[in-house]
Amino acid sequence: MVFRRVVPAVIVLLILVVLSPTAAPKFSEWSAPVNLGAVVNSPGGDAAPALSKDGRSLYFNSNRPGGFGAGDLYVSQRESTDAAWGGPINLGAVINSTAIESVPELSRDGHWLFFNSNRPGSLGGLDIWVSYRQHVDDDFDWQTPVILVPIVNSAVEDNLGGFFENEGAAPLLFLGSNRPGGPGLFDFYVSEMQSDGTFGPPVVIPELSSPLADPGLMVGFNGLEAFFFSARAGGVGGQDLWTATRQAITDLWSAPTNLGPLVNSTVIDQRPYLGSDRGTLYFASDRGGGYGGLDLYLTTRTKN
Repeated sequence: MVFRRVVPAVIVLLILVVLSPTAAPKFSEWSAPVNLGAVVNSPGGDAAPALSKDGRSLYFNSNRPGGFGAGDLYVSQRESTDAAWGGPINLGAVINSTAIESVPELSRDGHWLFFNSNRPGSLGGLDIWVSYRQHVDDDFDWQTPVILVPIVNSAVEDNLGGFFENEGAAPLLFLGSNRPGGPGLFDFYVSEMQSDGTFGPPVVIPELSSPLADPGLMVGFNGLEAFFFSARAGGVGGQDLWTATRQAITDLWSAPTNLGPLVNSTVIDQRPYLGSDRGTLYFASDRGGGYGGLDLYLTTRTKN
């Protein structure tokens, strides 16, 4: 009788452990980063990667020779997610100017390209601009960019963080800014799209911001995982990659966690971008062994 009563209890306990969301992590740890190589990287600075939804177009900014200005936007393409990246192609004079263009970010549907620029018409420092394309499979179909309204941009520096399309609710624009009112040098903000298509006043995200510089943030497509770079205490080097999670998009973010010494280096690691598969993380680093200033790197994880 004792045996019969105990066995079902053990089975139930095992089932609960297996089904529990805290029983095991959903993903493995991140792998040692791999440099994307000389085909993609250059002797200049290559940074701020952004991957298309299908994983076949990699946008980034670079100050390599042959551009239009101090920094241009480029795209590298590949035939499939298993293929090698092709040589980067400048997005051209419609997107790039004689000023700085940096930090590209694609909307989930692929029609919108957000980026930073200090081109004529900017309010001050770097501002957020946006361009539209009709054909989402054409990486060179972008129309003349327009600046986002002044309520989003400010007279100081406003770094694009990412554009999150929330199904059934208003899209959100994330940014890092050194505007007054935050707890640190640069802080993380979120702006909600209004019914007229413009963005509302940016609101600081206190649980992710710190007293030091927090310039760049991206939120995964499900809105539950954030990656950013910061010089805050507890890191491995100059600037490190950090992550935070939440159970629902209405929840506060968890305490940020450093990605650790396997991913981060003792120098600059910045601008992380999580792919749609949630298993690939691109970023830029000036660690040793690269081809120039900042190079593009990839770290991966697998689903458990």
